[in-house]
Amino acid sequence: MNKITRNINKTLLEYIYIILGATLVALSYNIFLLPSKLAAGGISGISTILFELYELSPALTQTVINLPIFIIGWLALGRDFSGKTLVGTFWVPFVIWLSSEIPSSFTISNPLLGAIYGGIILGIGLGVVYKGNGSTGGTAAIAQIVKKFTGLSSGYSQLIVDGIVVISSIIVFNLELTLFALITIYISSKTIDIVQLRTASSKLILIITEEEEKIETLIREKIDRGLTKVRSVGGYTNRGKTMILCVAEQQEAVRLKKELLEEEPTSFVVFLNASEILGRGFTLDKYYGQKF
Repeated sequence: MNKITRNINKTLLEYIYIILGATLVALSYNIFLLPSKLAAGGISGISTILFELYELSPALTQTVINLPIFIIGWLALGRDFSGKTLVGTFWVPFVIWLSSEIPSSFTISNPLLGAIYGGIILGIGLGVVYKGNGSTGGTAAIAQIVKKFTGLSSGYSQLIVDGIVVISSIIVFNLELTLFALITIYISSKTIDIVQLRTASSKLILIITEEEEKIETLIREKIDRGLTKVRSVGGYTNRGKTMILCVAEQQEAVRLKKELLEEEPTSFVVFLNASEILGRGFTLDKYYGQKF
């Protein structure tokens, strides 16, 4: 029963991620991209082009185009993905329709500002949606398919797919706006990967030392973290050493650095950015049997 409850909570959290992320995607479109005339890839880029040419409703355009692509996503990525994609796919145009009457004083028509801030908000939104194992449909669904079959990251998959749409927008918009749109795509693709991987939020600490017990005590008592010890040999001295691996949050790493400088300044220490950490103390409770 406990496992069933966890699965339900996980699924619910994923849908919350999708709705929150899709809302940000829609707001980035109405506040930044459409007023700036930036066809920043995807179905939103196509709807921007059609709005410029024929003043077609972006919400309606995206809904109509997304229907066949949703079917492709369902066939290629499975029922679980399709259910979540269904929410993301039609939540975006729904919010675009709801927010279509945003006053002009709250929108950005400057293409540079639109490209930078629109790209950031768009990337955050898509990254949050992807963390929920969903999609906003359109070329985002195609990007997820590309990721599945090529192994490329979500950000680079999105960059490739959206780049094709943006380049084709030169026909309607001038080269300057197209270049700004490419900036939007680049910023959003990088933001997607940052959101998904939480880059640099944690540190991998490598300590090569002959005082392993002293270092181990410092780590356990000062920052209360686990560690792994690897036997190694110094390349210059050919003496036996111990390489200690420890993962810590940024503030814990700063505290440990201070302690090492004071207590064991001769040890060789490397601090590395850890993109994403899975396991006890991070995605699992810090202590075995902990329930709080």
